[in-house]
Amino acid sequence: MNDNQFPELSCYLLPGHTKTPVDAIDEAKKAEELGLGKVWLSERFDVKDAGVICSAALATTESIKVATAATNIHTRHPLALATMCSSLHYLSNGRFELGLARGVGIRDQLMGLERVSNRKLGEGVEILRKLWHGEKVMGYEGPMGNLPYLSTGDWLDADIPVHFVGFGRKSLKFAGEVFDGVHLHTYVTPEGLQRAKDAVAEGSAKAGRAAAKVKICSVMATLLEPSREDYLHKVIARMATYMQAPGYVELLVELNDWDAAVLDEFRSSSVVSSIPGSIDSVATLDQLEEIEKLIPESWVSAVAMGSAKDCALRLLQELDNGADEICIHASTPAEFAPVLEEYKKLKSR
Repeated sequence: MNDNQFPELSCYLLPGHTKTPVDAIDEAKKAEELGLGKVWLSERFDVKDAGVICSAALATTESIKVATAATNIHTRHPLALATMCSSLHYLSNGRFELGLARGVGIRDQLMGLERVSNRKLGEGVEILRKLWHGEKVMGYEGPMGNLPYLSTGDWLDADIPVHFVGFGRKSLKFAGEVFDGVHLHTYVTPEGLQRAKDAVAEGSAKAGRAAAKVKICSVMATLLEPSREDYLHKVIARMATYMQAPGYVELLVELNDWDAAVLDEFRSSSVVSSIPGSIDSVATLDQLEEIEKLIPESWVSAVAMGSAKDCALRLLQELDNGADEICIHASTPAEFAPVLEEYKKLKSR
């Protein structure tokens, strides 16, 4: 497979925690070989720097798009972020896309950063777009800081798609007003997906934009015949890590209309409080067995899992539910390749 025959499908590079970022190169090549339209990188502050990894992926591929999902508007100076993005754009002949997230509140506090409001995010995106088109930013003083004079060069003319990476209903309405696309979250139920689409459409209407122009990317954990260990690490540990962060998974709970009391019980449990760090990075299998008992099955049901055909059917169902694109998560391209063979068969019927 090649030539991006599945533009509606994408995947993550380096899904989850990694100590070997060089794997991103082979993963991007394999995703391109399989015909995917895009790969996404979720930045982490260890060995997953967005500029570095995206550059490596773009420089070693020819046609596949490479996007962040996500980096943040406030962890780089706006001129530095604009320069990173325009460099990747011109390096790849326009194959780079920027995904921005609001950020995790507790991490912002630890880094000494202010929280990102809608105004800050909106004005940040406006500044980036001006700089990408050779415009100057002068005398700005506002949520993005004190910016007396910013310029990247009059000759620049880069149309770089900007995606909002998030899932809070209010944020999704805002995204419909400002962004080119929305990249959702793992574990969004079919009902949650519809609520997300409705929120984006409401924001688009408010801004006088066509809702169809804001593309919705659904994130789908995809596990082909997973072992018990894989299931615990790639499904349970991932959800548990989201549930650890105060103020984070609450938005997913609201979007999916789940019982918020589950979170309180989870966070007060002795096994969770005993783990010194992110569960997906440090928890043992025995701990994950105990943690699984704290998470309702319905909270981890929105995944593609089982045989290659089972997984392919679930991907097609997600598109039928209204997603414009699906980002395959929790598996590498080599691991989910058989799913694409079945997907191709089913799609051609």
